[in-house]
Parts: sequence; structure tokens; C-alpha cells
Amino acid sequence: MAGGGGVLPLGIASPLWYHRDLSRAAAEELLARAGRDGSFLVRDSESVNGAYALCVLFQKHVHTYRVLPDEEGFLAVQTSQGVQPKRFKSLPELVLLYLQPSQGLVSTLLYPVDREESLPEDRDYSDGEDEKPPLPPRSASSSTTPTGSAPETPTDSAPAANGLSTISHEYLKGSYALDLEAVKQGASSLPHLNKTLVSSCKRLNGEVDKVLSGLEILSKVFDQQSAFMVSKMIQQSVNQGGDQELENLVTKLAILKDLLSSIEKKALKAVQDLSVSTLSSLPPLTRHSKTIPVQAFEVKLDVYLADLTKIGKSQKHSLSVDVEGGMLVVMKKMKDNQEDWNTFTHHKIRQLIKSQRVQNKLGIVFEKDKEKSQRKDFIFASAKKREAFCQLLQLMKNKHSNQDEPDMISIFIGTWNMGSVPSPKAVGSWLLCRGLGKTLDEMTVTIPHDLYVFGTQENSVCDREWVDSLRSALKEHTELDYKPIAVQTLWNIKIAVLVKPEHENRISHVGVSSVKTGIANTLGNKGAVGVSFMFNGTSFGFVNCHLTSGNEKIGRRNQNYLDILRLLSLGDKQLSSFDISLRFTHLFWLGDLNYRLDMDIQEILNYINRKEFDPLLKVDQLNLEREKNKVFLRFAEEEISYPPTYRYERGSRDTYVWQKQKATGMRTNVPSWCDRILWKSYPETHIVCNSYGCTDDVVTSDHSPVFGTFEVGVTSQFVSKKGLPKSSEQAYIEFENIEAIVKTASRTKFFIEFYSTCLEEFKKSYENDSQSSDNVNFLRVGWSNKQLTTLKPLLSEIEYLQDQHLLLTVKSLDGYESYGECVVALKSMIGSTAQQFHTYLSHRGEETGNIRGSMRVRVPAERMGTRERLYEWISVDKDETGGPKGRSTLPPRSGHDYVKPSLTHRHVGAVLGKVSEEGERSTKEEGTAARAKQDSAEGDPSACKNNSYNNPAYYILEGVPNQSAATLSSELLPSPCSPPAGKAPLSGVGRPSSGSSHPRRHTAGHPVRPISEEGSSEDDGIAVVGVVSGGGAGGTLNRPPPDFPPPPLPKGALEMADTPFSKPRPLYPDLAEVKIPAANPSPAFVLGEDFRRGGAGGLDDQSCSVLQMAKTLSESEYPRAPSAPPHLRGQGLGDACRTFPPRAPITESIAEDLPEEALWGSSSSSLSVGEWLQRLGLDHYEEGLLHNGWDDLEFLSDITEEDLEEAGILDSAHKRILLESLRQQKQQK
Repeated sequence: MAGGGGVLPLGIASPLWYHRDLSRAAAEELLARAGRDGSFLVRDSESVNGAYALCVLFQKHVHTYRVLPDEEGFLAVQTSQGVQPKRFKSLPELVLLYLQPSQGLVSTLLYPVDREESLPEDRDYSDGEDEKPPLPPRSASSSTTPTGSAPETPTDSAPAANGLSTISHEYLKGSYALDLEAVKQGASSLPHLNKTLVSSCKRLNGEVDKVLSGLEILSKVFDQQSAFMVSKMIQQSVNQGGDQELENLVTKLAILKDLLSSIEKKALKAVQDLSVSTLSSLPPLTRHSKTIPVQAFEVKLDVYLADLTKIGKSQKHSLSVDVEGGMLVVMKKMKDNQEDWNTFTHHKIRQLIKSQRVQNKLGIVFEKDKEKSQRKDFIFASAKKREAFCQLLQLMKNKHSNQDEPDMISIFIGTWNMGSVPSPKAVGSWLLCRGLGKTLDEMTVTIPHDLYVFGTQENSVCDREWVDSLRSALKEHTELDYKPIAVQTLWNIKIAVLVKPEHENRISHVGVSSVKTGIANTLGNKGAVGVSFMFNGTSFGFVNCHLTSGNEKIGRRNQNYLDILRLLSLGDKQLSSFDISLRFTHLFWLGDLNYRLDMDIQEILNYINRKEFDPLLKVDQLNLEREKNKVFLRFAEEEISYPPTYRYERGSRDTYVWQKQKATGMRTNVPSWCDRILWKSYPETHIVCNSYGCTDDVVTSDHSPVFGTFEVGVTSQFVSKKGLPKSSEQAYIEFENIEAIVKTASRTKFFIEFYSTCLEEFKKSYENDSQSSDNVNFLRVGWSNKQLTTLKPLLSEIEYLQDQHLLLTVKSLDGYESYGECVVALKSMIGSTAQQFHTYLSHRGEETGNIRGSMRVRVPAERMGTRERLYEWISVDKDETGGPKGRSTLPPRSGHDYVKPSLTHRHVGAVLGKVSEEGERSTKEEGTAARAKQDSAEGDPSACKNNSYNNPAYYILEGVPNQSAATLSSELLPSPCSPPAGKAPLSGVGRPSSGSSHPRRHTAGHPVRPISEEGSSEDDGIAVVGVVSGGGAGGTLNRPPPDFPPPPLPKGALEMADTPFSKPRPLYPDLAEVKIPAANPSPAFVLGEDFRRGGAGGLDDQSCSVLQMAKTLSESEYPRAPSAPPHLRGQGLGDACRTFPPRAPITESIAEDLPEEALWGSSSSSLSVGEWLQRLGLDHYEEGLLHNGWDDLEFLSDITEEDLEEAGILDSAHKRILLESLRQQKQQK
């Protein structure tokens, strides 16, 4: 928490207008609800510790004033420079002054807005499971160890940790006074204290006797003298009592200590003496890590029937994977039991291609000669067998790779509410992912994972014992000694992370934290623990939580989540402006989330008995809250295919116990999926969930353990082979414009902060230079390229940059508080032309708007070399019509909705390097490449979200009746001659030689339960609404043939070519003003059958269709501006600044309607910056201008004197010459 960190100068009872750590968005909502000018409240500042924010409503806008403490502790409202601030001792004193008129605020403070006090029932102990919260374990973690109270100040409410604590309290409250009086009268002992200690240690006395009796047997075998002493002590203790009993206990403890420390040495010596004659003859015992045996898969060759008849061969094959030997044996089964086989070494297997339509089909590309390859498609017995085969081949590739660092790791995540009972010794089914749901194939269950993360709740076992038991269990099943890298405990909530020994040195920056969300957020019976670390260059975060229980306490659980998200202190401290959902490349959230099912108990049991889980998942509270964007914004969860994990009868998994007798009456706990695993990852990263299920044989608790395994791409600590970049080899991150729509009633100015691990320090933009609003609750702000700084990455290699991400936060100038944060992947931004990005903004776990813009990452040609990642070796074949059988699901979101076309080439770096060497291409080839790039554009999953601030056009189309939507959509339907959705010819469009497209994938086609996404799915062959933009068709499935000319740009694109995003546009554009591009020669809008009828694909009605069309209409309002072709733009820059992809030339269909100057400008515009400077005799300034982003005369026309000075041009005469030359060129146009 940023604000309110110091001592609050408000007295014991704070005023009701002080809202403590209320969020900025919530404060604006309260003021909007008040609705009167002069309404005000005070909250903690989100940007400065110990500071406050005074929020005032005036003319429907919220004005925020920062109240800052000085060095002496006085408070003052932040004023303009040069204005003397007024100082106050406390907030009430400050507010009292501003209640008077004419004190400098926008309005006099008139109407205080009181805080909403929590209801008493939300703070009691009865949360649905326990009569009172469980006590913390005796061995609490260092970060949560409670400090004990002094003996002279005992309280009745202090929890008793054990019997001794209870008796001690009784002595301090009663007998202590009697002993004190006895000492005053001259007594030399404390009889009542002695009696208390004897009584307290009575149980300990008995335990010591038991231990000594057991040791007596061992002593008789190994040490006769010790045995005699032990026997004598036990005999003496039987008849002793009274005052000597305590002294005797101390003596026995001393003997026990000596005996325990010596008996093992004496026993060892005796055993050695006994076995000295035979010990040397025994072979040495060695233990190696478990080797992976050769695994064979029975498959069928997938060939056409005609081909099968012609070649007359059997389809039956056997694929044998030898991981240790690095070989794949393909065996054909011939007639008469004859066999024919081919052996392929690991480097001869070029690629695996998964079929998206047929889940058990796999294509394998083999290298035959140096320049030739062959693809064969095989049908496996099941989809699980196909996944097992792919995992084994990936393991083989990784094992025999010449790379020093891994590209991909496997992570096991388990969560289990242990029910305050020690776990059984046999938990192998949990570790091996055996049980119900999506489980691993038996061939791969024993392959050790790289990381194991265990989250437990109600775990009464001490930390060391728990970790030792986990390590022992892992060693039993993997024969590896896993190393614990972090353990964190909050009462009975624990998280433990263990790593393979070989990865121990790859772990760094380990951090732990915990947050209490129990009664009044002060008790740790509910809350969360977290661990974060770096694995080489990839950041990971893991959160294990136990949220409030009780069927009706949804709101409290939601608040628990938001508190944890805000208060858990993990990850890079420089990213304090971002909550933990944006601080990590991959964040995993697990635990007993306690969300229940909103359905009658008998209906639930009937569905479970029939194994019909879909109706239950529709009433799952967590799914419903996620659909409302209340919690886990943009998190992903694998599809649930196992029965509810709570509340079972202990001792079996056959019966749910759904009634519990409480002091307040009978309590109903319906069977529910309380135990969950979710994750959120940066865009354009690799993560696949391979299993998600629960055990069915661990029965000690009323919860079943849940497991999930993930295949995660990681990056190495990159070391440049060419050293730090020279000035001529420096990469740049340049912005053309950025526009954000922010949910706020404020009308302040904003700036953007940029954070990234590829930057030496964070950078700031200037304040926005455009601002507009037609809705009091939303504000559109924009930054032109003049306001946006050029960023210089630490390293310039494309191999490094394509793994980097940029974090943006939009902050206000008045309070320096964040109004929204987001993350953008650099991978798709690499190129010589600007690329567009579009994503959502969030703050404190809530969606607060969206942001889009144009940027480019320019990489020098010398730094273009890269390599294929291991996870890019497996791709998904999308050239087949239809979708996977069974349940229809949308492509999963890997944490972020990120709208950016990505290259269809699976090996981006290789293509980049190749293009940089080839020079110019023909117009036909460039047009094809541009279309291929457009064809690969991913649909916008957020476009179907019923969200009033995701897109400007939503304001006019939200809530349109179905009839209107049907009418509008019918006008936009493709003509009958258009190819049906999903069946467009694909040959030659961005396809490699193997005959299939290999786009970047997030989850390799694995279905993930969609949340709040009603749009159509690529899996089902349903086309997404497209729009012609930048000379290419926008539909993702309806692709024109390679030689088909791209459609013309809309006239609106040409009108806005010179000033993209420069003029503020109305927030509610009129339908008549929205420019719809022409659909000739190919349709601009392609709606599949399911889209038109509103049936499959999750479209229950046409509301989503309307929003999708609104998204399309809005995009057509802001088309990409055409620009000069690459061979003109690149002149004078040299090869060092030429990067891929080249900007597509303007096609003839546009050129026919425009004069020459409109396309290419005047003759001077064809000059490069260097040639222009050379004509003026100032060519020595070229390097400075290029390094500051002024690489084009078209953009130089807007340069200012300040810009010239930043580029190193300080001579006033030279500045005048340059500006005058640019002015004359502008007049010629």
C-alpha cells in the first residue's frame, strides 16, 4: 500500500469522511453517487507513503488534491510553484479550513461523503467451516511469528497455544499474588509457582518416562552401563513426588540428553565390530537418477484411401522413442509379421505439427537430405497418447541440445486443504498426477518436473517436517534430491517450492511474503502466502491462499482477493506501481478459494452422479465472478473435468457430507470446486497446461488434493556475443502515437511511465497533448510522437528483444497516481514500420480502460541473428476445416488480451535475418507477404466483452435490439461468391515447405475454459468479423489466394494519412460518420454461419455480434495510414537501420485515384535525411538526428528548435537554416 503509511494524525476515532486505503476508482464512484458539487472525502494516497488525497466533486468531475506531510509532520495541500502552502497539525484541522469559502480549491468543501462501515457479521469467527479460527502452529515462520505479551499484562482474549499457556495465565491472574505476599513476609520459595510447574509438566514427565523405557531396551543391547542407569532412574521416579518431582524431571532430562547423544555412536561402533569381516566384500551401493525407458506408441499412418490402395501398404506403425539415446524408430508392420523400420536421430526430426481438428493426429517433419524434408501424419490411440509422445520428444530434444540453458521447463503445482490432519505417507497419486480429470499418460507420469510447488491450507505439520516429507516422497518417485528454494507460512497456510538440483544455480532474487485476511484483516487463519524468483531471465510468482468460507460470502472472498493482490509484497520493488498480476512473466494463483456452487444440493448430487459437470460450472461462483470482471481479471484456468473436491466424508471418496451441525444451527456446505489453480502470463509467451485434476485415493481430509502441470517457456540471462552496441548498432523503441480511454470523472493531465528489464531505468513521457470526453465517466487522452520518448534497450540483439516486454502505467499529473497499467510484448513490434498494439488497462485488479497506439522496435541488421526455441519446435496445424470434437471452446487467453497481428512464420528471427539480406522484392511478393501477415492476425477476444469503455463505438451500439443488429449485419454479409468461412484456399500464404502454417501459439490448442468470451472460435472454423486495413484483408480464416490483389483502403484512411490520432474524435461517433470500407474485390466483413444465426460458438443472442461489429466499425474509423514504399523510406539510412517487415507498397487500385504528389509527395520528399543535409552542407548532423528518431523528412517537418538541440544541433544559424528549408518544403506540398 502506498499511502497512509505513517501515524494517522486523526485521534482515536477517525472522521467518517476519511476512507483510509479506499481506491481512487471507488472514491470516484462514491462521489458520483453523492452527486452534489462540494461533496468531498479524504483517502490514502496511492503514490506517496504517509500522504493523503482530498477528492472534491465539482460539475460532475472529481478533482484530487495531494495532502503531503513535511519533515516536521505537518500536513499541507500541494500547491503550485511559488505559492506558500498552509500547514496543519492534523487532517481535521486542514478540512476545517477548507470548509470555509475562497480557500483556493475548485469548490468549498460542503458535503462530506462518509465511509461505509463493515457489518459486524462480516468480522465474526463463524465463517462457515469452524466455530473459531484455528490456532497458529507452534513453529510459525519468521515473518509471522507472534510476539508474546509480557507476564504482567495478560489478557483474557490472548489465544492459548497449549496447556502450559493456559495454566500460566491462571497463575498470573490468581496464585501470583499469593506468592508475592509470601515473599514479602520472608518466604524463600514460591510454592504456588512450583505447584503450577509440576502440574504443567505432568504430561511431559510421563512422556520422558516412555522415551527412557524405550531407550532402556537399546541400551541393554549396545551399552550395559547406560542400561543400568536408565533402569535405576525409572525405578526412583515412581515413588518421588512433591517438591522433588520437578527436580527429578530436570535430572531425567539431563540423562536423556546424554543418552541420546551417545547411544547412536555406541550402537554404530558395535555394528561395525560385528560386520568388519564381511563389510569389505559387499559391492558399493550407488544410486543414479532414474533413466527413462524406451517407450513405444502404436499408431496408424494417416493417408488417403486412394493412396493406400495404390501403394498397397499397411497403415499400422510403431513409434519408439529412445530419450536417452536421442533416437526415434519408425517401424512399419508388414504382412507375414515382417517389419520395416527407419531410425531418425533427434536432429533429423525437424518439427512436430499437432492437428487442431483431430486431437489425436500428429504430423512429423523428417529431414531426408540437407535441402529436403518429408512430412508424415500419424493417428494415435488417443489425444493423451499424442501429448505423451510430444513430451518425450521434447525431452529428448532438450536432453541432447547443444544449448547451455533450457528454453522450456516443466512445473508441477499442487494445492490441498489438509483439514488439520497430518498427510498420509502415500501421496504418490498427487505427485504423479493420477486420479480424476485431465491426467498425464502413464508413459510420462514418472518423468521428473523441473519445479514442484506445493500449496497447503490447514496444514498443522511444522515447516521442516513438511518439507522433509515432500523431499522424501519426491526422491522415492524420481530418485532425485530436490532442493527447497523457498518456504513461507502464515499460521496453517504454507507454500513450498522445490527445484531440481541441476537448476539450483539458475534461481535468483527469491522473495516471500504473506497477507492476513482473517477477522478484521488481523488474523492469519485466512489469507495468502507467496513466493517469487527469477529462473534465469524469466520471473515467476506463486500465490497460495485460503479465502473466506461460507456459501453466501462471495463479496468477502472477492475483497480477500483484491487485498492480497494489492498487499502481497513480491517481485521487483521498482514495479511498485503495478500489482502482482503484472510484475511477473508467469503468475500462478492456487489454493482453497472457497467459491461454491449456487444450486440446490439434490440437483448438484444428481449432476455429479451422472458426471455432468457443465451445468455445475455455469453456477460456479468463481466463474460467475470472473465473468463480471470482479476477480482474477484476464487469468486463465484449464477446463475442469473432475468432480467437486469438497466436502467429502473423511476416510472415503464415495460420499459428500453436505450438512454440519453448528452452534447456530444446521449448516449446509454444498459440494464445490473450492480448490483451484489459475495463472496469468505476459502476452506472446509460451505456457501449456498438460494436466489439471484431483486424486481419488487420498482420504484423510474432506478436500481432495488438486494438481496441475505446466510446460513453460523460459529465457536465459542473455549475453551478447558482439558486446554492447555501438551507436550505429543501437536498437530503438519508437512510438508514433498512443491513445487511452480511461474510466475516470477527473479531467487532469496524464503522462506515461515505461518500465522494462531491457531498459536501464524507467522512462516518462510528456503530458498528453489531446484530450476529449463526451461521457462524464470516461476520458480519452492522446500523446503524439512529440510527447513520447524514444527508448534505448540495453542490448540490441533481436534474440534478446523478442523475449522482452514493456510495462506502461498511465499516471495523473495532479496526484501522480496510476489510472491504469498494461503490458506490451516487443516481439510483434519489431520491424522497420510501425505496428499497432491494443490492450486493456487495469488498476488494483479492476479494468479501468484500454490503450492503443503505434510503435516500432528497430533492430540493426548486424544484430538480427536468432535461433529456434524448443517450444517453437511444436506447432499447431490450423489449415484444416472445422474444430475439435466435443465441447466448443474459444482459444484460451494466456493472461492478457493482446490484439496484435503476429507473423505466421514460426521462426521469426530466421525470416528477419533472411529479409535483411535480400534487398528489394517484387510488388507481387510484397503484397503476398503483407496479406500473409494480415491473415495471421489474431482476433480480439475482448471485442465480445460487454464493456462500455473498451471501444468508442460501444457507446452507440451497446444495447441495440436484436432486430436492428440483424438488419445491420445483413448489410455486411459477404456476397454468395465469397468462399465459405474456414474453407478459403491457403496454399502459399505464409506456409513453410512442410505444407502447414506454424503460427505462434499460447497453449498449443489445449482447451481452456473461456471466461466472458462469447465470440466465435477459430477452432470451429468460424470467421471473425474482419476489416480491410493497411491494404490487407482482416479476416483470420477467410484468406484470399496469394495472387489475389488486396482491397483498396477506405477514403478515410487517406484523409487521415498525415495526422493519425492527431485530432480528438467524439467519444460517441455518429453512425453516419463511421466510414465502412468497400467490400470490393473481397468482402471487408466476413461473418460465419454461426455468427449470422447466433447459434454455436457461445452466442446465446446477438448482443455479442453487435459489439463485434462495433469493434470493427471503430477500427475502420482509424485505419493505418499509407506511407512511402520501403525503397524510398530506407534511402540514406543504410543497412544498419533496415529491418523487417518492409512496409507494403500502395497498390495500383489506390494509385489510380490519387495524384502523384498525394502518393509520394514532392520531389524533395524522396530524399533521405542524409541527402537533404548533404545539400545544405550540414551532413555532420545526420547521426544525431537519426539517433533521436528523425529518420524521415516527412516527420522532420514537425521538428522544433528543442528537438534540434536534443539531436546535438546547438548552432543557432544552423538551426535557422534547417527550419527554413523544412518550411519551404512544406509550402511546396
